[in-house]
Amino acid sequence: MRRASVWIFLASLCAPSFALYPGENYREDLRIQPLRDGRVSTTFSFVTVLEGAVPRNPKALGQLDESQHYALFPLTLGQILREYAITELHLTLNAGRWNYDNWGHPHEAGVGTGAELWAWMGASEVTTVDERWSGLRNALSGLFCASLGSLDSRRTLSPTVAFPLSGSTPTFAPHELRHASLPSENVCTENLTPFLKLLPCKSHAGLASLLNPQKVFDADWHGMGIHVIWKEYTGVELKLTLQAVFNPVRTSAGKRRDWNLQSLFDRSIERSCPVASSSSITVILPEEKDYQIIPEYPAHVDGLAIYDLSSSSNFTIPSNIAMSWPSEHSFQYPLPPLTPVTPLSVKRTIHGTTQTRGVLSVSVANNSPQEISAGYLEMMPALLTLWMHTLKVEINSQIRSMTYGHKKIVFADYIVYLGDLLSGLKYHPPSPQFNGHLSPSMLQAVLTIPPKTTLKISMEASKAFLKYTEHPPDAMRGWDLPGAVFFPLPQLSHNTSSNHDWERIYTPTLLVDLPTPDFSMPYNVIILSCTLVTLIFGSIFNLLTRKWVVVEIQE
Repeated sequence: MRRASVWIFLASLCAPSFALYPGENYREDLRIQPLRDGRVSTTFSFVTVLEGAVPRNPKALGQLDESQHYALFPLTLGQILREYAITELHLTLNAGRWNYDNWGHPHEAGVGTGAELWAWMGASEVTTVDERWSGLRNALSGLFCASLGSLDSRRTLSPTVAFPLSGSTPTFAPHELRHASLPSENVCTENLTPFLKLLPCKSHAGLASLLNPQKVFDADWHGMGIHVIWKEYTGVELKLTLQAVFNPVRTSAGKRRDWNLQSLFDRSIERSCPVASSSSITVILPEEKDYQIIPEYPAHVDGLAIYDLSSSSNFTIPSNIAMSWPSEHSFQYPLPPLTPVTPLSVKRTIHGTTQTRGVLSVSVANNSPQEISAGYLEMMPALLTLWMHTLKVEINSQIRSMTYGHKKIVFADYIVYLGDLLSGLKYHPPSPQFNGHLSPSMLQAVLTIPPKTTLKISMEASKAFLKYTEHPPDAMRGWDLPGAVFFPLPQLSHNTSSNHDWERIYTPTLLVDLPTPDFSMPYNVIILSCTLVTLIFGSIFNLLTRKWVVVEIQE
């Protein structure tokens, strides 16, 4: 710790000479947004750019790779990207449920519960995409101390429409997508430690010095992400993000929503990161005007208070940005019903009275005055089998028959043809694989939700009967099912909400109860057998070893 501080101090003295490394660029940013329910959303963003870098050609995997020299880019992650010829990589580790209706869309769209990993790789005859996908999972599992190795073929799919390439597409080979999620993965300190080691200044300087594990993991929601994107005219961009939603009302003694950096993270920024080309804190100012922010923001752009923390700025370090509401004695939660912040509100449930069958229901409400077309994606492990012939579509509690033609309904002078509510339906059922496992099923559809209406989809599902060796140790708890994904589609007409109005939406995970054997029976049999053996052995042992004598009792 002392040695690292000495090196950072020496680097700060020589910052003008080597703060900007040739061919590499590093910047960091923190966005803080007060929410209407008294919570505070924070998003850390650490971006490292390898200027002019190009992903490795997968056709050259059998040859010796050229040497890679990194000054700011993390070497451990760079070696993995080169070893498996990864063009684009996205990994998120989240804990909790993101409340879209009250918190709005997150700054980073990947907020699905648990672990989510997806990557784009070029096809090659040297090694297949599946072989490199397996190596990538195991390498990232060891790097971030996560259970990514269990994302095998039973959880891997290729939903290219919902997860397109975010950057440029190399022309050296056609690309394929691999996507997998593990909703039961927990996030803890052992994941944050290797995350911080990927930063140039680690957690000793800059914005990363605020990341206190005890405070971050005490938040109502927290998650971290690793995103690698290649842009043709920029290079390889690595973006490390960490998001957390704090609840100052819960932690404060007076039930107030006042916050500052010290109260949120129990830390302060002692020094700036000397290798960062830019370092800033952006506070999104609330709509009400009765707040007070300290210190007075030097830059005010479109409702944003921007503080420059780079070494070349005049901002005082250490800093403790604070926001308070002096006129409030205690925070009063908004009374329901509340208008959702996002244009779409999604609810997803599974219900049933037996352990063998159930009904999956998805309800999508359009809160905007415009029609919205959205993609709907379900990625189900083989634990659940969906039956398409039982599919039902309802619009404002009116059932749309799947066997009849188009039916016209009028909602406030808006004509709706029920046959246009659901289109492009594709379903891939579970299929057996060479290793004896079943692949997950995938359901894709395009939903068209009229303005100010609620669309409900329901279908029956059958639950798998597993072998007793396939159940987890906590079998009676149930199985976690990954959340559904709603993603925007390109704008088709001027009356349809464009894909820039909202981002990808994840529904909460589901807990399904499968047919479970009575695992207590072996325990009961063992206890009964041991008891019987003990009684029989004890009786026979006493008969064989006890010596019978006549004792005369004297009067």
